[in-house]
Amino acid sequence: MKMHASRLAGLLTAIGFFPALLAGALSVAGEWALTTKTKQGDVAWKVVFAQDGEALSVTMTGPKGKEIKGAGSLKEDKIEWSVKVPTPKGEMNVVYTGTVQAEEMSGEVQRGNLGKSGWAAKKTPF
Repeated sequence: MKMHASRLAGLLTAIGFFPALLAGALSVAGEWALTTKTKQGDVAWKVVFAQDGEALSVTMTGPKGKEIKGAGSLKEDKIEWSVKVPTPKGEMNVVYTGTVQAEEMSGEVQRGNLGKSGWAAKKTPF
């Protein structure tokens, strides 16, 4: 009887940890409020991530309502995505890299040859 009780306790413990393991997979899917730092001041973006495993599809909506789409990845807590932004001189590749911590993320953005600056985002509540 003791052996069965200890096996049952072990099984219940393992079952209790299984959902926690599944929950450990980080997700950024949904809408985020992102702010980038620029020489002209802060710029606010609405960013929507769709996630399939590590792969990300990204839609960014700027302050004037223009949408740009991109793609990226999330590996553990490291996030990276890129978008092509239209400019008067042609498209500029913009690459975001950073770290995700639950409902917040932050990092650096490289705007073509214009240099790097910081960015931060918070998940938008439903």
